[in-house]
Amino acid sequence: MIKYTQDTHTRDYLKTQEGQKLPVEHCIEGTSGWKISKRVYVSGCQVIKKPAFGSLKLAELIGEMKDIEAIEVIGLCTDICVISNAMILKAKMPEVPILVDASCCAGTTFESHKNALYAMKMCQIEVRGGK
Repeated sequence: MIKYTQDTHTRDYLKTQEGQKLPVEHCIEGTSGWKISKRVYVSGCQVIKKPAFGSLKLAELIGEMKDIEAIEVIGLCTDICVISNAMILKAKMPEVPILVDASCCAGTTFESHKNALYAMKMCQIEVRGGK
């Protein structure tokens, strides 16, 4: 089962705490940069809007599912959103293997991408593929 998280900000993003610390307008709801690319979207799958780095709602929804054998996390901003969601999922379900496919992720820089992968490995999240 595929679930998408969608980074979702308002037009006053630069006035928020995140906007003050990361002053790059992005994922403003309704703009083309906010939309999930048709190249990766699988029709009928759930999209969860998230106003923060990680999604508690994602962990809640997955936590309610039965017989989960493993969870794979991929996405943009390995060093922000991917690591946040992987860590929240690991905290919610510590005995469920959490996997990250590094070849399907990208960080804000290559160095921060590598650092995030290393941090996830240290927290018993299995990192596969890529560098």
